[in-house]
Parts: sequence; structure tokens; C-alpha cells
Amino acid sequence: MAEKRIALVTGANRGIGYETVRQLAGLGHTVWFGARDAERGQAAERALRADGADVRFLVLDVLNDESVAGAAKQVEQVSGKLDILVNNAGVALDSNIPPSEVPLPMVEATFDVNVFGCIRTTQAFLPLLHKSAAGRVVMVSSDMGSHAHQTNPAFPYYPFNPMAYIASKAALNAITIAFAKELRGSPIKVNAANPGFTATDLNDHRGVYTAEQGATPIVKLATLPDDGPTGVFIGPEGPEPW
Repeated sequence: MAEKRIALVTGANRGIGYETVRQLAGLGHTVWFGARDAERGQAAERALRADGADVRFLVLDVLNDESVAGAAKQVEQVSGKLDILVNNAGVALDSNIPPSEVPLPMVEATFDVNVFGCIRTTQAFLPLLHKSAAGRVVMVSSDMGSHAHQTNPAFPYYPFNPMAYIASKAALNAITIAFAKELRGSPIKVNAANPGFTATDLNDHRGVYTAEQGATPIVKLATLPDDGPTGVFIGPEGPEPW
């Protein structure tokens, strides 16, 4: 029998993260999932386990060095390695604020989660990913972070201009490329996924995709075969331009 793969999804007590956990567990993986709120995380764990999922909740605050390091230590002690890391934790704070009026602390708070949190988590878990025969890292980005889309008036969401969110996802795309370049030639593949405009709490459930649809490109990249790509950006409809 093949050894079960071990996955970790951040920001996963609800929405796309929760659905990603559900789908990965449905494929037979053991899935750790992190969230800051222990009560909500434990409730999500109970719901997933009730459906037969092999999941384990751990308190994980991507803003906190000690929290991330502690989570990595816990996964190492129990599972010994990590095969899949999905950096899903993210925020959108400036949806209706013009760029000229966005408070700088709001921009900083957005980058703290969407950019620095992903770097912190990826760096902390890389030693465990190196223990995998086929490590996979997925950065959950957005088509809003694509320079090609943002400069194209035909892009459906061109009129929307949340500067902090857009800039943070553009930075996350650059980080994806940087990690992919460093790890090219190793068994670890690093890619970015665009869930699309998915109905979640993040947008008051105004999205056009369901959480199940939004999780699909994430799970696809998380389960790439050995001959799969690294350093790519895909969404529900296929490849996305950087």
C-alpha cells in the first residue's frame, strides 16, 4: 500500500481553505489544517471527521513566528514530513477604498498576511517538504494580482481597484516564481492558484464560483504528478497570465 501523503492548508476553518482540506482528504491524504481561532478550527475538524476525513487541526497564526515554528514542530513530531503545503490564509481589507485613500496601516496589514505570512510559513515548512519524495507548494493567489489582467480593460474585474489586495497578490506571484526558481531541479514544485471570484465570507458571498470550484485548481496543483510543471499560475479555466 502506498504511503499516505501529508498535507497542510493554512487559513482553512472555512471557505476555500475548508473545501481544499475536504477535497485533499477525499483523495486519501492526511490533512493538517491551520487557523487562528481554536474554537472554529475544532468545529471544522469535527465536521470533517464526521464525514470520514483524516484531518488534524492545529492553531496556526501566519503572522507569528513562534506560532508557525510551533506548528512545523508539531507536524514533524507526528507526521515526520510534509508532502503538500497550501498557503491559503489571506485577507482583503480595502475592497471599496480608492488607492489615494487607503490607510497605510491597512496596506501593511494586507501584506503581513498575504505576503509575509506566506513567506514565513513556506520557509518554516521547507525542511519538512525536503523530506518528501514529491513536495508540492501552492500559493493561493488571485487573477486580481495579474499585471496582464490589471492593464487590460477587457478583464471582467478591471473596474475594481483595491490597491492593497492587488499589490499583495502581485507580490505573492513574484514570491511563487522566486521559490520555484530556487527549488527547480528538486522534487518540490511551487505554483500559484487562482480560485477565481469565489463566493466566500471574504466577499460577502458575491462570487460566481462555489468553494468547491474555487478549490479545484488548488487541489490540481497540490497533487501534480512528477512530470508536472513548476512556476506556473492556473485558475478555474486554465493558465493565468502573470
